[in-house]
Amino acid sequence: MSGPWVEKYRPQKLEDIVGQEHIIDLLKHYVEEKSMPNLMFTGPAGVGKTTTALALVKSTLGKYWRQNFLELNASDARGIETVRTNIKNFCRLKPVGAPFRIIFLDEVDNMTKDAQHALRREMEMYTKTASFILSCNYSSKIIDPIQSRCAIFRFAPIKGQNVIKRLEYVANEENFEYDDAAIETLVYFAEGDMRKAINILQASASMGEKITEDKVNDVVSKARPQDITDMITKALTGDFMGARDLLRETMVSQGTSGEDMVNQIYQDVVKRAMEGKMDSEVYIDLIEAIAQTDFRIREGANPRIQLEALLTKFL
Repeated sequence: MSGPWVEKYRPQKLEDIVGQEHIIDLLKHYVEEKSMPNLMFTGPAGVGKTTTALALVKSTLGKYWRQNFLELNASDARGIETVRTNIKNFCRLKPVGAPFRIIFLDEVDNMTKDAQHALRREMEMYTKTASFILSCNYSSKIIDPIQSRCAIFRFAPIKGQNVIKRLEYVANEENFEYDDAAIETLVYFAEGDMRKAINILQASASMGEKITEDKVNDVVSKARPQDITDMITKALTGDFMGARDLLRETMVSQGTSGEDMVNQIYQDVVKRAMEGKMDSEVYIDLIEAIAQTDFRIREGANPRIQLEALLTKFL
């Protein structure tokens, strides 16, 4: 296993990107026209924003993409000086063997407001020679003048079946055997984050020749999905002591944190409601109780006491 699999299997072409077909189809038109507006990619982590930006740059600029491309991570270079020096100096230069230059700013929602206003000015001045691709988790943190100058693409969490296909492809390429249950567990814990899924897969593979469900659970250090389901089922059927014992066993033996337990309980309750296994009135009451428990734990309350109190709401 040489190097991170995330980088080794990062898609290099737009058509290889998984799970964002509606966005890729639109971006291909920009490549064909050799022209594109300023773009903003927004969405949760690990869904392909940076990968899509790099693939778009390579497809648009061709063999001279390195000479005409500037990549900055705005979480590091977040001040106004970065805009006034690095970005401004790059935009002043003429493109080499390409129709225009491209500046990619990752995590731009971490830039200060002053830096964002300076960036807006650069976007205005160099419209003929440079295009900007901005990437962020929360577009609401970007000032309106920048948002209005960009075509905004919202990346969604990657669907389970797409994550499964990619994980199976990577495992087969690395000649590792795997259980279907292990892949399903990976998808459960990844929650639509492809980068997270592949990292867990690689960590699980380092523990032996075959990737199993137990290895995945050991790597993740969260409660097993089946244990959460059993605990909630016991609570809903009136077996509070059985549910409490399972809660304590999970938190002690598996070392699951209170925040992770709340998130997994929430996932299970939502799944039951979506599958029609829980009445809407019960679901509403439980979601409110889960939200209160989450707030109390984050404010510093004892997680085990709060979670046991939460189980009483299921009775």
